[in-house]
Amino acid sequence: MTAQRKHRKPRHRSISGHTARTAATLALASAASGAALEGTGNAEPRLTPAQVKAKVDKLYHDAEIATEKYNGVKERAKAAEDRVDELQDEAARRTDRLNSTRAGLGSAAAAQYRTGAIAPSMQLALASDPDNYLDRVMLADRADSRQAAAVRRVQGELRELDGLRAEADRRSDELGQHRAKLRKHKKDINGKLASAQRLLDRLTAAEREQLTDDLHGSSDTRASRDLPRGPLKAPNSRAAQAVSYAYDALGSPYVWGASGPNSFDCSGLTQAAYRSAGVSLPRTTYTQINAGQRVSRSELAPGDLVFFYSGISHVGLYVGGGQMIHAPNPNAPVRLAPVDSMPFSGATRVS
Repeated sequence: MTAQRKHRKPRHRSISGHTARTAATLALASAASGAALEGTGNAEPRLTPAQVKAKVDKLYHDAEIATEKYNGVKERAKAAEDRVDELQDEAARRTDRLNSTRAGLGSAAAAQYRTGAIAPSMQLALASDPDNYLDRVMLADRADSRQAAAVRRVQGELRELDGLRAEADRRSDELGQHRAKLRKHKKDINGKLASAQRLLDRLTAAEREQLTDDLHGSSDTRASRDLPRGPLKAPNSRAAQAVSYAYDALGSPYVWGASGPNSFDCSGLTQAAYRSAGVSLPRTTYTQINAGQRVSRSELAPGDLVFFYSGISHVGLYVGGGQMIHAPNPNAPVRLAPVDSMPFSGATRVS
């Protein structure tokens, strides 16, 4: 009996009564304590204005890179869209011309039918598959030269029309890809700008104002606009006009993808400034840098385009005295700023 008891498995007691209530109380307390600790661990720490500045600066820079990509894709999308329209217009013209040619051949065929025969050339012109018919019939031997020439025109027009339609389809596919990229870049830009705004919203009004001034210089755009400009020592009249336009744009809001007349992004401002002088600049920073003659920093003159960051993601218009006018970001309007306020990467004198 003793040996049997030794090998019996002990019974598991069910928790009940006071023991159960005590266990439940301990479990709830433990869970509450864990939740409190978890909440403390996930709480966002209070960032200093300097930390906010660093994060916002990075977000704005990333958004600007995405903006320039957006601008480039938008330019390519516009070119593809214009080409699709041209191809469709040309296809419509050729279809009308083909229909006129075939109508003439049809009239000749009807006349031949009334006389009891339809020439092979007429059968060819009216066939649904002229190419296969040509393989079976020696046109030159079976039709008069006039009809043969008309039939050859029909065949040529059909082939050219097929080619136009195929190219239009290719361009339409390309346009669809560009539009998908535009949506992606737009989502990326808006996401980064929203993140930057959330960071700024955590600051006091005084801290936000100080941060804006620290990042981009004084916000007194009215005083900047009224500064005496004097005779500009610009390389040419076009550069002088571009600088004058940029001064008039001081205080205009930054809107990504905009190129005037009431709002701008960075490359949109420089493009609009030179457009006012009759010069057509490309749309993006990384194409504008190749729009003229490269100049060194020591050679800068009013009207030169000045570029920043290793990826050529920001551009301003040099106005002399170590200053430029640029469109910084959604938190700052078009304004004057020192050229050395950002990492300088190169300059171009527009020809």
